[in-house]
Amino acid sequence: QVQVVESGGGLVQPGGSLRLSCAASGSDFSITAMSWYRQAPGKERELVATRISGVKTTYADSVKGRFTISRDKDKNTVYLQMNSLKPEDTAVYYCNLDGGSGFEWGNYWGQGTQVTVSS
Repeated sequence: QVQVVESGGGLVQPGGSLRLSCAASGSDFSITAMSWYRQAPGKERELVATRISGVKTTYADSVKGRFTISRDKDKNTVYLQMNSLKPEDTAVYYCNLDGGSGFEWGNYWGQGTQVTVSS
């Protein structure tokens, strides 16, 4: 059973930074695509950033130039570096991975981590 665990959320002041982490269980788990989504209260879940291995990276217009999606292959961990945070970035952030190992491949979601931007 693949598990995807996020961490790094919290409370930050406007203009501050946070780095979210997303770790997939299993040292042989291979990631073929990774994405971060977010969902604010009363709103639909929206795509924040996505990266397809060796192909391209895209960002929502609202976070371009402020957020960066990256990956540490050795640690099998995906990150979302968030800078110049704004109150409108407040949401639950979710990691989504395409990948697997052996005969178990699929699309996996993390449990979500709360990010609150407030003074």
